[in-house]
Amino acid sequence: MPLPIINSIASWILKKRIHQMELFVKYPHEVQEELLFQLVKAAEQTVIGKKYSFSGIKNYSTFQERVPVSTYEAFEPYIEQTRQGAQNIFWNTPIKYFAKSSGTTNAKSKFIPVSAEALENNHYKASKDLLALYLNNNENSQLFVGKSLRLGGSKQLYENNNTFFGDLSAILIDNMPIWAEFSSTPSNKVSLMSDWETKLPAIIEECLQENVTSIAGVPSWMMVLLNKALETTGKENILDIWPNVEVYFHGGVSFDPYRAPYQKLFPKESFKYYEIYNASEGFFALQDLNNSDELLLMLDYGIFYEFIPMDSFGQENQRIIPLQEVELHKNYALVITTNSGLWRYIIGDTIRFTSLSPYRIKVTGRTKHHINVFGEELMVENTDRALAKTCQELACEVMDYTVAPIFMDNKQKGAHEWIIEFKTAPHDVAAFGQLLDTNLQQLNSDYEAKRFNNMTLNPLVLNVARENLFYDWLKANDKLGGQHKVPRLSNDRSHLEELLKLQ
Repeated sequence: MPLPIINSIASWILKKRIHQMELFVKYPHEVQEELLFQLVKAAEQTVIGKKYSFSGIKNYSTFQERVPVSTYEAFEPYIEQTRQGAQNIFWNTPIKYFAKSSGTTNAKSKFIPVSAEALENNHYKASKDLLALYLNNNENSQLFVGKSLRLGGSKQLYENNNTFFGDLSAILIDNMPIWAEFSSTPSNKVSLMSDWETKLPAIIEECLQENVTSIAGVPSWMMVLLNKALETTGKENILDIWPNVEVYFHGGVSFDPYRAPYQKLFPKESFKYYEIYNASEGFFALQDLNNSDELLLMLDYGIFYEFIPMDSFGQENQRIIPLQEVELHKNYALVITTNSGLWRYIIGDTIRFTSLSPYRIKVTGRTKHHINVFGEELMVENTDRALAKTCQELACEVMDYTVAPIFMDNKQKGAHEWIIEFKTAPHDVAAFGQLLDTNLQQLNSDYEAKRFNNMTLNPLVLNVARENLFYDWLKANDKLGGQHKVPRLSNDRSHLEELLKLQ
């Protein structure tokens, strides 16, 4: 199809969708309230709907009183019933697909329900919105001249009692409209290959022949792919391979530690970076402006949002609030009610609001991925930013890292122990560690207080990882591929000790 026709169609879709976005930006609370009642109404006759008397829920207060907040472990029995063939348990339409996710801290697999409504009105809707907003912000884009290089997970779909499970990306590819495959590379066949080390060269072999105009995937794994492409071709940067590539759509982990290496891979001032925030449980937010590090919270994707202030998270007096009660610059645990039948589900992510009109957010970490052994309240956002700042100041590059506490022992004070794999190592590792510690103190006042005169915490301990240490650790744990992530922070030493043994 000629480019002018494609652009005309995209423009028509864009204008229609922009109007809908303007509605939820102008009336966010009304849109969310209406959505909640639609979800409750749809599930009235389900097992959960009858258990909590959904038919009598007429306002948010009643919903909050009747329906308990849930974790995966609490919700799992309902999911298992559905996986064994039962339906109408927590959602009123058949649940055929389950996104298999082990997360980063738990070896036990999770099976997240994905309804037909979620596929259409959440995941695919978000993909179209991302393109629409990008085109709206970049009128001269040539995105549709070529293809999008996508890097998803590494697990095919498997059948169980007429239901299917696998990586979310495999579910999305399995249900993707045929036109979408024509605009993407590699082919579905290669995208769904399960063995990462076989898949990587297969992706490169296919994609080198294509005119790639955009790339999409998790930064850590995409970097592995792009470096392999440079190694295969002998080129200096990615623009030498695909000169028409203009944007990288990324998500899954913070981009801060990877920004400098990517700017070397794409040495063009006009090259764009667009962030997304999605998970197996749903698609939540996306970057709606050029050169922004904030994400617009999407309020009409079939997801009702609630928030737990992190200063009360997990406590007896834990507070749960709706969107209209959030405040700027506070950390919240995200609670979702979805059109896949997850009810008041704690997803495990933490976010903070950077704007209340419209509602824009930044992802700050995971409820399980922070260190608070000594009252320092260290979040992934702090370590990512401190690391990026330190690398910029000392002209080095990081591939991966993780941090764990060194616990107090008798009179010995505590500390944080880091292990970092560098792509470009610092000339002076000790100076790097000192500057990193200083930058952390500047970004986190609680950490600074605990470090003051080494009162509670000693200076951080830094281990430089051997080449491919994190890759080998992920391989040993069967976690190679596009959707698996290295845990950044932990309140225990289990991941760190495993890595040190492989060092």
